[in-house]
Amino acid sequence: MATKKAKPQNSGQTIALNKRASHEYFIEDRYEAGLSLEGWEVKSMRAGRAQLNESYVLVKKGEAWLFGMHVSPLTSASTHIDPDAIRSRKLLLHRQELSKLIGFVERRGYTLIPLALYWKKGLAKIEIGLAKGKKLHDKRASEKERDWQREKQRLFKQS
Repeated sequence: MATKKAKPQNSGQTIALNKRASHEYFIEDRYEAGLSLEGWEVKSMRAGRAQLNESYVLVKKGEAWLFGMHVSPLTSASTHIDPDAIRSRKLLLHRQELSKLIGFVERRGYTLIPLALYWKKGLAKIEIGLAKGKKLHDKRASEKERDWQREKQRLFKQS
């Protein structure tokens, strides 16, 4: 019986993270979506030149769109295309997921924010979160809780 060769996989490799998202929002639920990309964008993402800092997700005409994600074009990009670094990109979701998200966003006051951009089986995927905004006192409470956990770990480590 022959043994199978281990395939080199890109799964789990993170391209970009939105670190501010957990500070600014309560993340209720997480969804994985595909991205409609151009060739030069994929090459730039493989080089790690993508940012999710100021990006957000909107639902227009029954489709989810990602706005504000910055993908820097490589210098070796083709001359016959004009790369737009901050163009809107369509998110690829199942119809059931999309209708559920539309209901939450329109009726219940939630918002959709991108959390992480990563590779999964050679395809670029984005994790979007169904979130509600935090108030100032909520941010202070979560910061206080995080500091307490850090201090607790220090105390246990010393003893």
